[in-house]
Amino acid sequence: MPEGSPEIPPHARGYDDFGGVVGRTSSQSVPWWKPQPSAPDGAPNIVVILIDDMGYSDISPFGAEIDTPNIEALARRGLSLSNYHTTPVCSPARAALLTGLNPHRAGYGSVANSDPGFPGLRLELADDVLSLPEILRHNGYATHAVGKWHLVRDANMGPGRSRDSWPVQRGFDSYYGSLEGLNSFFYPNHLLADNSVVDVEEYPDGYYVTDDLTDRAIAQIKALRAHDADKPFFLYFAHIAMHGPHQVKQSDLEKYRGRYAEGWDVIRRRRFERQVHAGIFDEGTPIAERNTEPGYDAPLWEDLDPAEQERFQRYQEVYAAMVDSVDQSVGRIVDTLTELGELDNTIIVFTSDNGGTAEGGSGRNPFVFQPIRARSGAAGLGARRAPRRGADRLGGTRSALPAGMGTGVEYAVPLLQGTDLRRRGPGSLRDLLARGDSEGGVGQRGSAAVLLRDRHRADLAGPGRTRGAGRTQRSAGSGT
Repeated sequence: MPEGSPEIPPHARGYDDFGGVVGRTSSQSVPWWKPQPSAPDGAPNIVVILIDDMGYSDISPFGAEIDTPNIEALARRGLSLSNYHTTPVCSPARAALLTGLNPHRAGYGSVANSDPGFPGLRLELADDVLSLPEILRHNGYATHAVGKWHLVRDANMGPGRSRDSWPVQRGFDSYYGSLEGLNSFFYPNHLLADNSVVDVEEYPDGYYVTDDLTDRAIAQIKALRAHDADKPFFLYFAHIAMHGPHQVKQSDLEKYRGRYAEGWDVIRRRRFERQVHAGIFDEGTPIAERNTEPGYDAPLWEDLDPAEQERFQRYQEVYAAMVDSVDQSVGRIVDTLTELGELDNTIIVFTSDNGGTAEGGSGRNPFVFQPIRARSGAAGLGARRAPRRGADRLGGTRSALPAGMGTGVEYAVPLLQGTDLRRRGPGSLRDLLARGDSEGGVGQRGSAAVLLRDRHRADLAGPGRTRGAGRTQRSAGSGT
């Protein structure tokens, strides 16, 4: 019973948490409103940009020849982590990122498609697990998500099924994207807005899902600012790229035509040389031997016949153009924050879920590797294989592509641009970001650029291999 209130009848409901006074008349009563959560003054915005199935060396700060000037700018202003580990498949990596827990504890011992029926493998966010957006919203943040979710079992994607692990039910104020593990970039088959399927009769000419997701993310930021000038926000932008099918806009693809005629051996060596020059690997570190496992082997480029060389060049051209499109998206988000005057008070994290994928095998998987004829409305998924002469059609609206040339290696790539990164205590992330003069790092305090190196790097080569800078042509990530 509220203090100062007359005796409340035992059958009355709703008064237990009331902080005012309920009298017999309004003059004897004192109203009360439950305090609303609010973030501390100056609390930073947080933007997490998660890429799907992208390899360690596929962006320019980590050695790539692919044009990623916007990601490069984040790396220069922020912090690059070179010894960051993640899980080998998609859903566990996302669950760990969004909960801060071991993925088994969060409920994701594998990818979220089936339900094996064991603890740690229910593939739904557990009831006793708090997600990052739930925590932030409880502390006064607006929370928005766009892109790939992949934390819902297939059986729970349909009407009438449990939505307990859907984005809006797990802490996000709004969501736009795909619950599935992959989708078409030109004709996505199942986009959601919050909890409702987006009814699309026909996608317009020039539609591209990365652009659509970026438009939605920017719209959410601007809509918030139109109503509240000060409330900090958390934006979780989980790209569907770089998962197959690899499809790109023709304008992006033309930029990379002919860039990979020298083949993967030359490209791989140059990437590694740039990594050593940048301090990601120490001088004298040997490059790892090429893969020789059947089905994942990487022959010498010069041993391929001309038709195979042409096909693999086209694959990598499409892959590079797709990475480029992601960088353009990053640039648009950064430009929006700059226009709003909020870039310097925003923590931006750019990373990949499980690194480059090997799920395409050695290049003979027809679903992943071959150009296809798309059935009407099927977005090319599961459609018939096209003739071999379709190499120049790779990456278009009627094709499915592999996960690049295989130049990505073991780990995901995290970049952070921070704000007011002051020392909080030993071992904390804030301490790490502030510690620019410690062993293994060069840089300055605050949001200045810092490059961390692991001076005692673990042996990545494994049994029977030389110790070097990660495996060749294949990553530990199995994709999805």
